[in-house]
Amino acid sequence: MFLGHYGVAFAAKRVEPRVSLGSYGFAAQFLDELWPILLLVGVEHARPAPGLMAASQIDFISYPISHSLMMTVAWSVVIGAVYFAIRRSRRGAIVLGLVVVSHWVLDLPMHRADLPLWPGSSIVVGWGAWRSIPLTLLLDVGTFLVGLVLYLRASRARDRVGSWALWSLVALLVIVYLGATFGSPPATERALALSALPLWLVVLWMFWIDRHRVMLSQPNPQQ
Repeated sequence: MFLGHYGVAFAAKRVEPRVSLGSYGFAAQFLDELWPILLLVGVEHARPAPGLMAASQIDFISYPISHSLMMTVAWSVVIGAVYFAIRRSRRGAIVLGLVVVSHWVLDLPMHRADLPLWPGSSIVVGWGAWRSIPLTLLLDVGTFLVGLVLYLRASRARDRVGSWALWSLVALLVIVYLGATFGSPPATERALALSALPLWLVVLWMFWIDRHRVMLSQPNPQQ
């Protein structure tokens, strides 16, 4: 799952408009934003595996800190607590924490059985939708489109930037997604990690978009 995580971020903005779209983007993809850092420092491991599955050519060897269920819940609590400490918004903190957990939930149907339940767990889960290109597109693109439509119906651009910044991001995400799904994987673990680090730039882009759009149901300043 890639696009679908951003779909959740867009949809969450409608649920709790006072939280920035950038915060939701950060939370929705936090596990994948953390993962390449852990790869680079040698804590987690993955390898390119051409032909492994139709829509995914990466063998996720070990990623218990970034992608186990227990750690996902722990990260959601930490991120929600930090947000609450800064903004004093209980509802915002809860929604943001749930968005973090949504990442693991959406990964579950896509991955083969490689998602651990906790660090050191011998039980790994995954339903393997990546084995099918049509099913992958249905789940990933479908989730993204639903979230984007919900966001578009609940917001409007303050200015021209609010429109073209959003649509240029959508176009970029789609291009990256198609390249990752149908192209060849990076040649090494390090290259794989470096290719994922730009996800942090998407977070900044979404904060920028948020400054140039207004939620129709939110009269107060955004947090």
